Amino acid sequence: MVKKAEMPIGRSADRRETVAAFRSRLESAMDRVGINQSGLARAIGIDRSTLSQLLSRSNDRLPRADTVASMATALQVSTDWLLGLAEEPGRGAAILRETVEIAMTGSAETDDSLIEHWHAESVGYKVRYVPSSIPDLVKTDAVLAYEYATYEAKSEAEAKTSIENRLAQSRVPEAEMEICCSWQMMESFAKGNGVWCELPVKARLDQLDYMAALLSELYPRVRLYLFDGRRMFSVPYTVFGPKRAAVFLGQMYFVFNTREHIRTLSDHFDGLIRAAKVQAHEMPGYILSLRKSVGIN
Repeated sequence: MVKKAEMPIGRSADRRETVAAFRSRLESAMDRVGINQSGLARAIGIDRSTLSQLLSRSNDRLPRADTVASMATALQVSTDWLLGLAEEPGRGAAILRETVEIAMTGSAETDDSLIEHWHAESVGYKVRYVPSSIPDLVKTDAVLAYEYATYEAKSEAEAKTSIENRLAQSRVPEAEMEICCSWQMMESFAKGNGVWCELPVKARLDQLDYMAALLSELYPRVRLYLFDGRRMFSVPYTVFGPKRAAVFLGQMYFVFNTREHIRTLSDHFDGLIRAAKVQAHEMPGYILSLRKSVGIN
């Protein structure tokens, strides 16, 4: 009878330590990005039961190299760190590129194609939007003509086409969008203050009528909330479901792709909604009262 060869005790202990370190770091990385076992299993293309076995305390084997690499990519860490061969989890310049991108919008074609692509990708997810002025989605042709009359990067016609495309997407049954801006921004428009000082009263009146009607039509798929700009502040940004978040800087976007950054901006948006002085279902009535309060009847 041939006796089965046994692995030396030292080597067996080393392997158990390596597997334990891998399991600990894998769980730590999952917590950091906020992903559970089911989500990670889907991201790397394995069964949840297989992942559960890998995370089991009784398991003493490492996964295949390609599985480890897929885990590292999904969790935005290096394979060396997962395997306990490096102290820092990041992947240097590679992770920086994957975490933050700069999307230039030097032309209307580039700008619109980016936005429309991101919105199309997000159908079925909740899109959360903080506009730089009154929301593009509810602007009339007259307001667009006024706003883009001297705008170099985009013409009125190009802006109108882009908004029509997004409006069509918002009418898809699976679409859902939340919008937050300050009530002061709305009041400034209604009174014709700031950049709106040369927009005729009739155009502002038509805009308010159109906004109230469109928000009523699209509710609850599209919901607009108003916060107090003296208590809260926000730069313009959009969270495209779990896909990405884009902060608007004028002629460019800072685009964030990691779960952590997307969650942070989503949490910020939640704070704006919690602080809202005007709820989405109150918007049509608010707009009518706004017209009266500023003398537009």
